[in-house]
Amino acid sequence: MKKKKPIYVETFIRNDLETVWKFSQDPELHEQWDLRFSEITYLPKAYEDEPQQFLYKTNIGFGMSISGTGESVGKSEEQDEKVSSLKFWTQHPLSLIKEGSGYWKYIDTTEGTRFLTLYNYNPALGLFGKVLDLLFRPLLGWATAWSFDTFRLWLDKGIPPYLSFSRSFIFYITCFILSFIWIYQGLVPKILFQHTGELELVQAIGWFQGYENVLLYLLGSIQILFGLCFLIFGRSKSLHIINMIALLLLGIAATISDVTTLLTPFNTITLTIAMIGLSFISLLNLRDLPNASACIRKVPSKRG
Repeated sequence: MKKKKPIYVETFIRNDLETVWKFSQDPELHEQWDLRFSEITYLPKAYEDEPQQFLYKTNIGFGMSISGTGESVGKSEEQDEKVSSLKFWTQHPLSLIKEGSGYWKYIDTTEGTRFLTLYNYNPALGLFGKVLDLLFRPLLGWATAWSFDTFRLWLDKGIPPYLSFSRSFIFYITCFILSFIWIYQGLVPKILFQHTGELELVQAIGWFQGYENVLLYLLGSIQILFGLCFLIFGRSKSLHIINMIALLLLGIAATISDVTTLLTPFNTITLTIAMIGLSFISLLNLRDLPNASACIRKVPSKRG
């Protein structure tokens, strides 16, 4: 079977090499920004030149965690570059990784430090694990890149990882809720159950006589597609601005067609204000939010 392509992630940090080295090699600092590890513990060495072994643990939710062992197998230093190589393995029954190896590289430049990693691993769980790895490997690559950008924001702009984690959680939750509401409003009352009030609202306008059902199907499809945009393009400022404008216009149109809807529970005005508020919260959290796409994900060609 063809060997899987290794995971490569690179970022540029506007800080000196020694600082980047310290914040990535110190276990207590490292575990603060790396999504892949919840705990990293160095094991005592019998003698100074012995390879440094460490235990790692990753919490996966519901009180469960995956643990394993790693070992620094070598370090090299040049005038403007440091490299730390390692290997890792686990026999944990829930782990999708059996064993692997890779390296961290730190390249000093006049403006900062190129910080990169390259690693590969063998999937566990036999054929079943290889199938799951089709989804797990891209997810692991994304988690590595997202962590690297969180690390960059910490050293470049002083934004601590715990704040990046909480702001990202808020942002993704708001995007998911907006997506759910738009998809639900397009699918349920406009396509699946038109006779629950939506059809009567369109008929009351009187502009589309005989085509009210077709119009509802069209509007429902547009709302579903718009809802999906929040899952795919949620980081776009323009999307949230369009959302707020569209909600205002739809709210005004619905009120004009039937002002009595304002008197019902969970009516147009309350839903509109809530959804506009969610987009406003998303916009507030977008600035300096960790982004996996900000990292280089392909091994660059050799530089002259």
